[in-house]
Amino acid sequence: MDENLLRGKWYTTEELALILGVDSSTLRRWRTARPPQGPPFVSLSSRVTKYNSGDVENWLTRGRIDPGKMAS
Repeated sequence: MDENLLRGKWYTTEELALILGVDSSTLRRWRTARPPQGPPFVSLSSRVTKYNSGDVENWLTRGRIDPGKMAS
């Protein structure tokens, strides 16, 4: 297990939606899509979902497009 997993910041759906600038319903839709989309998440119960800051950062980095590197 990653030592930093429990030390990192954990966000609720509403908190992460504010950070990403999307509606919380967008995160819920991503989670329920088949296959799931968006950043990795942990369902603690049917009403509580958490997102780890490290997972969200990695997800954003993987989706990053650098236009300078795309030019041929």
